[in-house]
Amino acid sequence: MSTDGLVVVDKAAGMTSHDVVARIRRLARTRRVGHGGTLDPMATGVLVIGVGRATRLLTYVIGSAKGYTATIRLGQSTVTDDAEGEVVAATPAGHVSDGAIEAGLGVLTGEIQQVPSAVSAIKIDGKRAYKRVREGEQVSLAARPVTVSRLDLVEIRRPSPEVVDIDVEVACSSGTYVRAIARDLGDGLGVGGHLTALRRTAVGGFTLAEASTLEELEKVAPEVVNLPLADAARRYFPARDASADEAKTLSHGGPLDRAGIDGPYAVFAPDGGLLAIVREREGRARPEVVFTG
Repeated sequence: MSTDGLVVVDKAAGMTSHDVVARIRRLARTRRVGHGGTLDPMATGVLVIGVGRATRLLTYVIGSAKGYTATIRLGQSTVTDDAEGEVVAATPAGHVSDGAIEAGLGVLTGEIQQVPSAVSAIKIDGKRAYKRVREGEQVSLAARPVTVSRLDLVEIRRPSPEVVDIDVEVACSSGTYVRAIARDLGDGLGVGGHLTALRRTAVGGFTLAEASTLEELEKVAPEVVNLPLADAARRYFPARDASADEAKTLSHGGPLDRAGIDGPYAVFAPDGGLLAIVREREGRARPEVVFTG
């Protein structure tokens, strides 16, 4: 039985990404498990897990565009920019018009400079920002470029005169904090804001439609991999088929002739197995990751 491949998990609320990895290790009966991009405990939805040699694909998965549905509450700011942190400021938001909300979302769409949430996993002098915040430090992170390709308003709800809840759909680049979008929308409207719900709907081409809950995976363990290694690579990368001689060269880490394919791409052996992920540079197709054994 080969356990090499990807598992698309629908993560439940209240679990860390590491909790999911630990469960998959037990179900798949291997220690060689990793995840392709952290989801906060509050968040649910798509978490791509690599098992066995497929963990070596995760560096590419992490850099994928992401899709989310989210709920933003205007009128309250929290220390974490989401519902898990204590409220640090409250400003009645009932007067904020639907048009102002739509305009505020427009400002946060496109290529923007975003300051990550202070309670994030970004390291400052070797220590994660969230640990510094929890120890009482004031943390200031530099803005960085992100792309919010879609920030669509779905619904505006007004549960009380003090707060406004808005549901949005987000498509964004890796490294974008939806919590920070909530914070910045509220700040821009002068009332503060934070995230109250977040569901990741897509990581690259992997979507909720093919995701399984941990309870569903329990029933099929240890056969939890739903995308074997070669299938996962064909889904995720442009493909190139190698001859027997090329396969031998590549399996030893040697370069191939160029094929004129942009970006990283997957090279497959004559038997259909995944040989390597390569990138063309300096006139040759050079391996970045070689899969052997």
